[in-house]
Amino acid sequence: MNFTEPFQFRYIKRFYFARFISNFGNGMSPIALAFGILNLPDGDANMLGLVLGSTTVAMLIMSPFGGVLADKFGRVKAVAFADLVASAGLFVQVAFFASGEVPLIVLLLVNINFGLMWGIFWPAMSGVLPALVPDEHLQGTNSVNNFFSNGAIILGAAVGGIIVAGWGATWALAIDAATFTIGGIVLLTFRHVSPARSKTENTMIDDLVHGWKIFISFRWIVIGVFGFSFIVLAWAAGENILGPLIALKEFNGAKSWSLVLSFEGIGLLIGSVIGLKIKLKYPLRFLLIISFSISLYMWSMAKPQSIWFIAFCALLWGITLDLWITIWSTAMAREVPREALSRVSSFDAMGTMLLRPVGLAIAGPLSLAIGISETLQFFAIFTAVLIIAMLATPAMRNMQIAEAKIAE
Repeated sequence: MNFTEPFQFRYIKRFYFARFISNFGNGMSPIALAFGILNLPDGDANMLGLVLGSTTVAMLIMSPFGGVLADKFGRVKAVAFADLVASAGLFVQVAFFASGEVPLIVLLLVNINFGLMWGIFWPAMSGVLPALVPDEHLQGTNSVNNFFSNGAIILGAAVGGIIVAGWGATWALAIDAATFTIGGIVLLTFRHVSPARSKTENTMIDDLVHGWKIFISFRWIVIGVFGFSFIVLAWAAGENILGPLIALKEFNGAKSWSLVLSFEGIGLLIGSVIGLKIKLKYPLRFLLIISFSISLYMWSMAKPQSIWFIAFCALLWGITLDLWITIWSTAMAREVPREALSRVSSFDAMGTMLLRPVGLAIAGPLSLAIGISETLQFFAIFTAVLIIAMLATPAMRNMQIAEAKIAE
């Protein structure tokens, strides 16, 4: 598939625009929220970890139900609803930052709301592209979607660093909130693409149990989700907590960390271009081998190396992450029964992010106990050992997608 081919499908341009504008805000938000909290009178790594952790816990609670809701009421509707309700909460947060007084309870409530909507958004989003394009075009359209989304993240991260450094976190947070509003409104214009509520006598619990049975029937999904949850633990601790602390201590604060996240975004963009054409006999084996980039990324911050070397390592991890997203989501869309895709994706989301709050919670205390550098070195070794263990499992190492299913 060439780059322009996905644009032949109806509604795809609107979908790509909605993802671009929302991800522009997503590029800003890690910088804006991290440095906004760290610059509060009582702000520190523990507060940042608590706030970010509350978001993930809320997502974990909601995601199984989010998958059921998406399968029943329509995936495009669910994504639009999540964007709009999340943006409403973010605007409340902006108002408090603008006032100069931001109680911890406000940060927690707003970010819990965001996490709940994230728990609806993630499983619902997995079924949007399959509703818009034929199966044989999924990998190509996923890659083009990632290309636009990642380009927006790069732009958002770069602009976010400039805005936070020059005008403060409040402005960046306000723009982030507005992007979710715009994205949600655009999605509502083709909400009818998703089927309406399924006519079934099953209860929500029945649907959850059925989705869980399908999820655990795929050994490669279960092992991949379990292993990646530990990688996410280390990534969250390093990038969301310890990285900004290093930027404040060793470099130039928000501008420096904006550079690192921008390079990660460039990596995501490169990954989406590679994903447009790549075809692999053993896709998960390839993904696991390139996943050693997360270990290199953690090690680069441990010294720390120069900001440019850290940024380069972030770029390599960005390439890896995008290829995981593209190939994994394509494999799931082709292998998992379509009627249960959002429910299976919800367990995928819940499992993948399960240990993220743990990483966010332990990063601050662990760095105080043994040092920031030693904590990052531990995460570098930990992720490398984990990847080797996953490679040792035949279900991951030998997983294939049948050639007939991936033919363009």
